[in-house]
Amino acid sequence: MTGLLEIQGLTAHYGDFKALFGVDLILEEGQTLAIIGANGAGKTTLMRAITGIARVSGGSIRLKGRDLAQLSAPDILTAGIAMVPEGRRLFPSLTVEENLQIGAHARTGNRFWTLDRIFTLFPILRERRSQPGTALSGGQQQMVAIGRALMSNPTVLLCDELSLGLAPVVIREIYAAFPTIRDSGAAIIVVEQDISQALKVADHVHCMMEGRITLSGRPQELSRGAIHDAYFGVKHA
Repeated sequence: MTGLLEIQGLTAHYGDFKALFGVDLILEEGQTLAIIGANGAGKTTLMRAITGIARVSGGSIRLKGRDLAQLSAPDILTAGIAMVPEGRRLFPSLTVEENLQIGAHARTGNRFWTLDRIFTLFPILRERRSQPGTALSGGQQQMVAIGRALMSNPTVLLCDELSLGLAPVVIREIYAAFPTIRDSGAAIIVVEQDISQALKVADHVHCMMEGRITLSGRPQELSRGAIHDAYFGVKHA
């Protein structure tokens, strides 16, 4: 079966340092795929490679059959891949609404996501729309970052460490938006250190270690022991 996003043999470098080693994965339409692993496993590098920020030195990244591996980051965004970066990275001089509108500049074709739909997805942002984006709580800032990415109407939404530093109740609220996001036509790749959260939301899970995928499968097919071993690189005789 041909996937919406197909990655084959992907390698990436930071200068002379090789960070990804022949990564393969397939994301289907309407799917949520979770990538788990410890710090330094290569998860964020994979996201940065997909979005054109990290240098791809080998392999292919195909969205609906089109190879994006050598495109610039702005061209990849326009093609339909948007990322919610780790740390949110809002513009401190802009209001919530202005931060959201930034995402619309890359919009082409489908125009499902509007300010009103973002405010329906995250009602608190309507109340805070005129406030500086960085004046909000961490969870609210994460909502702005997600909304900004959605305003480009992506085909694929990449979410890097959504739950990092947030309270459990806020994490649940953010992940509760995933079904609506998928219903809009976007498939999702989410990077998580929180294994339990990843298993709850994902249709498929990949575990990474040292720039390689060490385990793949559906959450219900993967035992806790197998995940633990892949996560920490345990090898049995």
